[in-house]
Amino acid sequence: MELQVNYYFFSLLNILLYYYVISYSLQLDTFDSNLNKQIGILICGHGSRNKLAITEFQELTRLIQKKFPSILVEFGFLEFAKPSLTDALDKLRNSSIKKVIAIPAMLFAAGHVKNDIPSLLMNYAKKTDIEIIYGRELGINNLMISAACERVKEVFKKNNSLIPEESLLVVVGRGSSDPDANSNVSKITRMVVEGVGLGWGETVFSGVTFPLVEPGLRNVVRLGYKNIIIFPYFLFSGVLVTRIKRQSDIVALDNPHVEFHEAKYLSSHKYVVQTFVERIEEIFNDESNNFMNCSLCKYRSNLFGFEKEVGLVQESHHDHVEGIGLSCDLCDSECNGACETNNQSLSDVDDHSVPLVEKNNDEHHHKHGEHHHHHHSIYPNSKHPLGPVTLRLLSDDQILRNSVEKD
Repeated sequence: MELQVNYYFFSLLNILLYYYVISYSLQLDTFDSNLNKQIGILICGHGSRNKLAITEFQELTRLIQKKFPSILVEFGFLEFAKPSLTDALDKLRNSSIKKVIAIPAMLFAAGHVKNDIPSLLMNYAKKTDIEIIYGRELGINNLMISAACERVKEVFKKNNSLIPEESLLVVVGRGSSDPDANSNVSKITRMVVEGVGLGWGETVFSGVTFPLVEPGLRNVVRLGYKNIIIFPYFLFSGVLVTRIKRQSDIVALDNPHVEFHEAKYLSSHKYVVQTFVERIEEIFNDESNNFMNCSLCKYRSNLFGFEKEVGLVQESHHDHVEGIGLSCDLCDSECNGACETNNQSLSDVDDHSVPLVEKNNDEHHHKHGEHHHHHHSIYPNSKHPLGPVTLRLLSDDQILRNSVEKD
């Protein structure tokens, strides 16, 4: 009888312990839920006048939100589109958010990631009672390399006659005055070439640095490959992606013996979305591991050729245009490049694609939104013959070719 009583007593303890654990777990869940209600996520975009680019950015944000259903996710832009980053932060703060995880929707860390966005976030945090933790750029990881490889492989799926070993890949980066960011594009090129098993790989840029798309492709065709795959390593559509297509068409017109194939830019590829999740979880799991690459940063490391930029004050150049929505009315959804083919200076229509060679560092005003550039120093390669000096004005020859294409 005593054994039986002890048995029932032991069972009762188990039941009580079981319910205690469940109750405690529910309390933790409630605590986590309340904690999550105080944390918000901000996806920081550059912004574009192109409607399709904004739509694609919104879709990407929606997919990220699905990964964090219990957390409020907002997005904002530096310029050219609304809501602004300040608008998005205000919305989070008005929703009783106390802590914001801000992730730059940028492929690599250059001026926007290192200067413009963090300066804006830091100033906002100082003026309000909100805590903002700044995450890393997407950068180079296995997920981003896999996304790039899959975009290139899609070209082979559409063209069964193409043989990887007999094809040349040209990866087109956005281009930056930061050599570290530019070198990362070259690394992506090599990783895709080896991952897919392509015959050769080259890297060109849509602006700011060299070689630009057209002169770069003219050198590439000399290698003798009959199939060239052009892959814009961009997140979204826009003026720059359209420029890549237009300039590659110009080179294709002069080289009818070469087949040019276009790979799709990254967009909301599942591995891109997962990289955003990875960047957010880095902060959730351990904020101390949330570091960018500083060993080759031109502001911290005495890089050869960029010595004058070490220790420069890192400040935003966008505070005067943030929140100004400037959508382009020359095209419908996808950019058709009309803004660049009317013999206009590209500096008047594009966001930071051309580092202006200023005299005495005078301010330059964009026609759209009076966009001021306060450059600390002139990009040392701004006069390179294959670089941005060739981007200032479309030559008469290019304009003639474009008119022939339209006809």
